[in-house]
Amino acid sequence: MTDLAQVVKQTRAWACYDCGKCTATCPISRVTGTYSPRGMVLAAVLGRRDEIVHDAALYQCLTCRMCDRRCPAEVRYTDLVQKLRELAHRDGFEHECPHGGALLSTMRIMAAGTTRQARLGWLTDRFRTETTKGDVFYWTGCSMYYDAFFPQLDVKTLDGTRAAILLMNRAGIQPIVSPDERCCGHDLLWNGDRSNFELLARFNVKLVEDSGAKVLVTSCAECLRTWKIDYSPYFKGKPPRIVHFTELLGELMDRLKFKAEGRQKVTFQDPCRMGRHLGIYQPPRDVLAAVPGVEIVEMQRAEAVAVCCAGGTWSSCDWASKQIQVERLREAKATGAGILATACPKCQIHFRCTMKDHKRRQEIEMEIRDVAELAAAALA
Repeated sequence: MTDLAQVVKQTRAWACYDCGKCTATCPISRVTGTYSPRGMVLAAVLGRRDEIVHDAALYQCLTCRMCDRRCPAEVRYTDLVQKLRELAHRDGFEHECPHGGALLSTMRIMAAGTTRQARLGWLTDRFRTETTKGDVFYWTGCSMYYDAFFPQLDVKTLDGTRAAILLMNRAGIQPIVSPDERCCGHDLLWNGDRSNFELLARFNVKLVEDSGAKVLVTSCAECLRTWKIDYSPYFKGKPPRIVHFTELLGELMDRLKFKAEGRQKVTFQDPCRMGRHLGIYQPPRDVLAAVPGVEIVEMQRAEAVAVCCAGGTWSSCDWASKQIQVERLREAKATGAGILATACPKCQIHFRCTMKDHKRRQEIEMEIRDVAELAAAALA
């Protein structure tokens, strides 16, 4: 069992210079003026466990890793927050999550494995897929759940999922799309519920290992981070090659034929899990650049300094998160682009939600599409 002293050691919190660069860099600190990563580090180093686990500020952190990138002492603040949330959960502190915790409850139901899912109702005869065995396993994530949970937001994350399968089919790949797939558990892990995360990890890893897949591909940046980093201890043998769909698509572009239908300016939102967590920036841009008629225009803050969608773990959805989203959408609109391209369904959900604000809608509303959708729409 990990205690606070071990967490401080594991995350290098003890090495803090007290320079304040983390707080100066933090998007939440900049908006609220009160949240302080440096203060959280100090409380951990001083052993103030009770103070930490009962402080709602622990769940304000976006875990975007902006501060990790700036820290001169290499304190892993994002990992510190994740481990502190585990301690809080172990102590019985249950943070009140957005949407009544419904999404986390759904994940726990999947972790228990007592309810059979009907998760492939969106698949039609248009798509060629396998269900159990194959070389390429397409990890669909929770897109079908998101679309069901957020119809009022016009969320259409399944459109990106369908587009990815269509593109693979056109390139000669018939991927596995499993009816038994469960949530990867990303949000449970980042809200401190390691026990249910581990149930999901063990089940999902065995599911993929039994399929014989050589490649696992996903369109979700959070699933990607979970499979590449957090699932690594659960593989019995060599894991498959794990890639984001835009990485695979970049390798398949020579097999696909596209048509040009006018020009469209597109700007790209770097997901935190794909960018600062995994260092993947170029593949989605390469795909967009290869689509006829697409002109990429970058936001002022892009790649390693990109501002996140401010709500990826379902741990916080408050006025500060909304302010960050509004500012990011203003930045996207300022590029002159008509389309905001994403590579993670969570980005789409949070930006669509913010665009529903009737007071600001006119200044921030723009079309949002998955990179796969833009590529599929240009197929000849």
